[in-house]
Amino acid sequence: MVTTPNVNSATMPGSHTEGAVSPPTGPLTPISKRGLHRLRHHDRVQRTPDRHVPGEPGVWILLFGDLGVFTMLFAVYLGNRGAQPELFAESQATLNRALGATNTLVLLTSSLFVVSAVRALRQGTSRRHAPRLIAAAIFCGLCFIAIKAFEYHDKLSHGLYPSTNKFFMYYFVLTGLHLAHVIVAIIVLSVLYTLAKKPVFTPTHLAYVESGACFWHVVDLLWIVIFPLVFLIR
Repeated sequence: MVTTPNVNSATMPGSHTEGAVSPPTGPLTPISKRGLHRLRHHDRVQRTPDRHVPGEPGVWILLFGDLGVFTMLFAVYLGNRGAQPELFAESQATLNRALGATNTLVLLTSSLFVVSAVRALRQGTSRRHAPRLIAAAIFCGLCFIAIKAFEYHDKLSHGLYPSTNKFFMYYFVLTGLHLAHVIVAIIVLSVLYTLAKKPVFTPTHLAYVESGACFWHVVDLLWIVIFPLVFLIR
């Protein structure tokens, strides 16, 4: 029986595989289940996007400052309420809680639209839905303004003004200041709507959208505090 010598083709002169690394001839070391699990976990970590605080850092300074101002107003309101509980309770009974609850649902719905729009812009594949979602949030904001205007008209037509007593002074100050924030937030959402429709959407645009979305959520958060504080708590 003639045995053919084992010649490595990588060392044969003139061979097209000259210089190539020959595959290992020894047995492969099997990977344990634990090692395979670690490799898969490492792969998932590598593919997971980096977590970050949404928006620009300067926006958060503005938002926390805004929350601080409202916190002081809430504290002053509660202090005066404690000094005149009968007057505040009697005046509070004239408020329309149904309108306040409706506005709460409107703003919560608008926040859902904004969250969905930001998620669509981050994913990229469903970015075409983002402008419509932002437009829906803008519509909710306009509904809030319309309801609040009807509520103000009802109070003024019954002779209830900021000068009527301390309760109505704080009522018009707190809700009016919040209404001004809603108007500004709608303008911000209009800018975000324009950015979302751009054919090229950059990471800078996404940071702007996240900043505007954070501002809108803070406006919603303020109303969630104002509604029970002014309309419900006795």
